[in-house]
Amino acid sequence: MGEKILKDADLHRSTAANQDTHDAHSVEQVTEISGVSTAVAALDPNSEEYKVMEKRLVRKIDIRLMPILVLLYILISTARDNGLVRDLNLLDKEYQTALSILFVGYITFQIPSNMLMTRLGRPSLYIPTFVALWGVVSACTAAATGYHSLLAVRICLGVVEAPFFPGALALLGYFYKKEEMATRTALLFSGSIISNAFSGLISAGILSGMEGKAGLPSWRWLFILEGSITVAIAGMAVFILPDMPGNSKFLTPEERIIAVNRLSVNAGSTLSTADEDGTPMQGFFMAVKDIKTWVLAFMLTAVTVGVGFNQFFPTIVGSLGYSHTVTLLLTAPIWFFAFLACLANGLHSDRVQERTLHIIIPLVFGIVGFIIASTTTSLGARFFALFIEASSYAGYTCVLGWIAPSIPTPKYKKAVALALINAFSQLGNISASYVWPKKWGPKYWQSNTISSAMFVACIVLVLLHRTMLKMENAKLDQIKNDLLSGGKGMYEEDGKGLDPESHLAVDGQSKKQQTRIAMAKSSFRYML
Repeated sequence: MGEKILKDADLHRSTAANQDTHDAHSVEQVTEISGVSTAVAALDPNSEEYKVMEKRLVRKIDIRLMPILVLLYILISTARDNGLVRDLNLLDKEYQTALSILFVGYITFQIPSNMLMTRLGRPSLYIPTFVALWGVVSACTAAATGYHSLLAVRICLGVVEAPFFPGALALLGYFYKKEEMATRTALLFSGSIISNAFSGLISAGILSGMEGKAGLPSWRWLFILEGSITVAIAGMAVFILPDMPGNSKFLTPEERIIAVNRLSVNAGSTLSTADEDGTPMQGFFMAVKDIKTWVLAFMLTAVTVGVGFNQFFPTIVGSLGYSHTVTLLLTAPIWFFAFLACLANGLHSDRVQERTLHIIIPLVFGIVGFIIASTTTSLGARFFALFIEASSYAGYTCVLGWIAPSIPTPKYKKAVALALINAFSQLGNISASYVWPKKWGPKYWQSNTISSAMFVACIVLVLLHRTMLKMENAKLDQIKNDLLSGGKGMYEEDGKGLDPESHLAVDGQSKKQQTRIAMAKSSFRYML
C-alpha cells in the first residue's frame, strides 16, 4: 500500500501542468529517515488508499499521545486548599495572593519555553522533565509553614508549570490538522476538568483517612502523595510521548512521511525548510506583529475571567449549605457533565469544521447559568445553574482549538503565538482570583455579573476574529483566481509582482508574500 501512495516524483511533475487542481494536494520535499533520502510527492487526500492510511495513522497517534497528555494534565491540575488556609492562618486576601502569585512565573516563562522546546525538537524529554519538577515543587507545599513560605513555593511552581500547557498545545499542532484540533484540545483540557471532577473524591478520601498520620495534617499528605505520583508518571511519559512527526520512533518510516506531509498540505506550505521556519526570534516578532495573535489573546483572556469560578468551585458549591466532605463529592457530577459537554462540542465542531457558533452557544448557556445563580436561593435552581456554568467550558476549549489553525505557519511563529496567547490569558486567571471573594456569597451576584460581561466581550471578539479570517479567505481565493488566470503580475502587494508560471518571487518578493501565495495555491483556508 505504501508504494502505491508514495508516487513517483518525476511522473507527478510531468503531469502537474495539466492538473492545476493537484496544486491543493501536492507537496514535494526530501525527508531524512534512517539516513535514507526519500522523495515524497503527490499524496492525494481524496484517494481511498490515502484516507485509509491517514485514518490508521491518526488512530495510532491518538492512542500514543492523548492518554498520557491527559494524565499529565490531571496530575498538574490538583492544587486544593483542603485545610491549608486554616492551618497556615491565612487571611482571605493572603490566600488570593498565594493563588495569583503562581502566574508570575507561569506567564513569564511560557514563551521562552515554547521557543526552546521547538528548537530542541524533543517534547518527549522536555515536557516530562518539567512535569516531574512540578511534582517535586508541589510536594514541597507540604513543608510550607506560613504565608511567606507558601508564596515562595507558589512562585517556583509557576516557573516549572509554565512549559506544560503551551507545550502540549504545540505538540498537538505538530501532529493534527486544523479540523482535528477542537476534539483533541477538548480531550487535553479534559485533564483539568476530570481533575476538578475526581480530585474532590480523592481529596475526600485522603482528608478522612490520612489525618494525623506521622503527625501531619491530611492536606500536607495530599500534596506529598500527589507530588510523588506525578514524578513517577512523568518518568514513564518519557518513554511514551512522541517527538516531532518526522523523528517519532513509534511511527514507521512510511507513517512519518505521511504525518509530515498531511500537515504540510493542511497548512498550505511544506513547513520543512529552514528558510520557511526561520529562527525563534523571527517567529517571535512575526507572532507579536500579527493582529490575529492579539485578538485571540484578548478573546482567551475574556473567557478565562468568565470561567474563573473553577478556582473557587468548592467554595461556591459550599454555599448550598452542605458539609465540606459532601461539597467535595457534589463537585464530581458537575465537572463530569462539563467534560461531556466539552467533548461533544469539540467533536461536532471538527465534524462540521466550524468554530464560531461552537464557542458562542456554550457561552450563552453560561450567561443563563450566571443569571439563575444570581437571582435565586432555591437549592434546585442554583444546583442546576452550576451545571450550566460548568458546561460553558465547552466554549473555552473551542477557543483553544481555534488558535493553532488561525496561525498555521511557520512553526516558530505558531509556537510563540500559542505560548503568548496562553500566557496573556493568565491575566484573566489573576483577575478571577479576586472576582469570587467569600464576602459576595452566597448569591455572588457581583461575581456572576462580571463573568457574564466577560463572556459577552469574548463573543464580540469571536465575531471580530471570524470577520478577519473570512476576509483573509477571500484574499486567498482572489490570489488563486489571479494565478489560475495565467497573467503575469496579477497578484500585487507593495508593488511587487509574481510570475505565475514559475511560482517564483520576482522583484524581491517578501517571504510573507510567498507564504500567502503558497497558502492561496493550496486547499488551505482558515476555519471560521
